[in-house]
Amino acid sequence: MANLILFIGGFDAEMLLFLIPLLVWGYAIVEIVTGAFRDSVDKVVWLLLVLMVPVFGLAFYFLVGRRRLAK
Repeated sequence: MANLILFIGGFDAEMLLFLIPLLVWGYAIVEIVTGAFRDSVDKVVWLLLVLMVPVFGLAFYFLVGRRRLAK
């Protein structure tokens, strides 16, 4: 019960370690879905990569994938 009260009471470092990557992952998914890629297949491939392999997919998308967006 005390853990529940502490959890409801505020954020701690462990919560931020979970929340920040989750927000970055959500941002990447929204950017992929709403972004205009040069090819429609690129959108599907990036979305599957980020969903199936989150850590590697996120890093690879932010390093390489964002350059594939149509300008």
